[in-house]
Amino acid sequence: MPDDDFPILPSTKVAALLDHYPELEDVLIGLAPPFKKLKNPILRKSVARIASLEHAAAVGRIPTLELVNRLREAAGQAALPAEACRAAASYFASQPAWFDAGKIKASIEERLSDPRKMPVTQLLEAAARLAPGDIVELITTFIPAPGIEVMRKKGFLVWSVMESPELIRTYVTRPGQS
Repeated sequence: MPDDDFPILPSTKVAALLDHYPELEDVLIGLAPPFKKLKNPILRKSVARIASLEHAAAVGRIPTLELVNRLREAAGQAALPAEACRAAASYFASQPAWFDAGKIKASIEERLSDPRKMPVTQLLEAAARLAPGDIVELITTFIPAPGIEVMRKKGFLVWSVMESPELIRTYVTRPGQS
């Protein structure tokens, strides 16, 4: 039965969706392999609270409208029209002028990171210690869309490179001269 009091939209936070519709967890996980990480209680309590479905779509490399409408269908809600979803922000752009590999001061690798701490949390901690112009690198198997948005809101410059479908390097710097 559809719940008109909780419409599923691109802006819906993943944690709120799963709190309201716990039965959609398997649907979401079935849409893309990176969503299996939602089983991790640390991720569920941290990143899922700030990640919107639009971010999730970027992580899962699924068009936002497709992700949202598959979830809406499973919840008994009518599909959204195409104009309801803005074009997904591209997280991959040309190399910015501020990037210099020699200025990388720290590198955090998702596969090697402390399982009790999310890589994005480690990125935030490392970025907080950066001098202007210095860079921290985050190596993941997915585009860390929610973390990128958090870093940008905090005033950091962010650039991501997809070396392969399973290897994304995201670079973060504090603006200013070193």
